[in-house]
Amino acid sequence: MNRLVRLVVVLGLLVGCLGWFGLPQRAMAAPMPWSNGASFSQVALQASPVLIAEATYRNPADDKLATEFGQKIDLNNTHVRAFRQYRGMYPNIASKVVQNAPYQKVEDVLDIPGLSDRQKQLLQANLDKFTVTEVDPTFVEGGDRYNPGVY
Repeated sequence: MNRLVRLVVVLGLLVGCLGWFGLPQRAMAAPMPWSNGASFSQVALQASPVLIAEATYRNPADDKLATEFGQKIDLNNTHVRAFRQYRGMYPNIASKVVQNAPYQKVEDVLDIPGLSDRQKQLLQANLDKFTVTEVDPTFVEGGDRYNPGVY
């Protein structure tokens, strides 16, 4: 009886090791097209592999960064810290711009109530560095336009 058990264990180990050492197994993952006329046997016995990586999925934020939004400050979607690159705008003018968003056009930023003449001059000098697009929840969601954690 011991010999029979040993023989079964050794044969089991040999068959199990064939998968690791000798016989490579091909794994193919493909979507199962469950159309109205397809039965399980037709779907399960599909002979040709399907490349899943053909479709390209893009993040909406990446698409927006590829537009003018990526080169200029979008007054409706940018956080306060983006204004640091322009002297005199961070944090006072930047916080006023963020508080009074959304804007219809870039020139609307000059109509913010409570701006001093100096602040209006700074904004006027930098109008070409601003853009206005539709408010995108990807960038303004969560109310983190003041401290988005970009350090």
